[in-house]
Amino acid sequence: MNTHTPLFKTILFFIPLSLIIFFTGCSKTPDPLSKTGFYFDTVITITLYDKPDESILDGCFSLAETYENRLSKTKENSDVWNINHSGGKPTAVSEDTLALLRACLFYAELSDGKADPTIGPVTELWDFSGSSPAVLPAQTDLENALNHVGYEGISIEGDMVRLADPDAEIDLGFIAKGYIADRMKEYLASQGVASATINLGGNVLAIGSRPDGSPFRIGIQKPFAPSGDIALVLPVSDLSVVSSGTYERYFELDGTIYHHILDTKTGYPVQNNLFQVTILSRSSMDGDALSTTCFLLGLEEGMKLVESMEDTEALFFTSDGAIHASSGLEDFVP
Repeated sequence: MNTHTPLFKTILFFIPLSLIIFFTGCSKTPDPLSKTGFYFDTVITITLYDKPDESILDGCFSLAETYENRLSKTKENSDVWNINHSGGKPTAVSEDTLALLRACLFYAELSDGKADPTIGPVTELWDFSGSSPAVLPAQTDLENALNHVGYEGISIEGDMVRLADPDAEIDLGFIAKGYIADRMKEYLASQGVASATINLGGNVLAIGSRPDGSPFRIGIQKPFAPSGDIALVLPVSDLSVVSSGTYERYFELDGTIYHHILDTKTGYPVQNNLFQVTILSRSSMDGDALSTTCFLLGLEEGMKLVESMEDTEALFFTSDGAIHASSGLEDFVP
């Protein structure tokens, strides 16, 4: 049985490609103020409901730029880029990068290596962008890349990070946006914001409730359904929701769907009859890591993990169209 602290009154759902918020009733509060940009290879949107101040939004987007330059594996001279191009030498990094790497190692150990921040050499072999004809990586290339995957080769001493394998490559994609959302929440709180939503293109964090005290009502898209086809609509206050799924980034080749959540043993997309895992949690960083970790673990082991954790709930969408809810969410599933 799930012994979590109840998360409700506070429920949030997110749609990976489009966030739909349903408003009802009248309000004398100011109109919400939103700003949208492109960071972390996705569209991000931040909306302020109780304090529509453009300068506060600008501060959030300044943070987005700072973290992209610090954590992106493709930005030259970012912390991650420097580690990956150090030739195995110790590299000094920021406190943010250290915190993320420690969290990555925790989830790697928790999942017995199924979630591994050194998956970088494998992910580079796949193109899920749709910018070129769909092709599979060569088996020999995958086997070679898998030889360089192993979180045990990451060592941290003080502010120095070292990769034991010079050809290993760190990728923080399964956790970084959640961490950034948490930092943005802290910034907004410091500016007196008590009602806002942060949508980092797959990671949504609700700050408080609507200004009149009622929860946000947010819908979650059905996997592989036409845009706007909603599986669930739930009330939301002060929670993070992160989803990982097969339909976020994928291509189809010869009738088979190849998605971006890769098996660290085979190098191919994991096949376990899951379409999506959605995690509800207080910490967006933990939700981000858990959504991928639970997907990789599969329905049974993933649900067992969620039920063992406090302040955490989950929905598992399976390929047969069913939605499997952790014990704290069972009343919300049709």
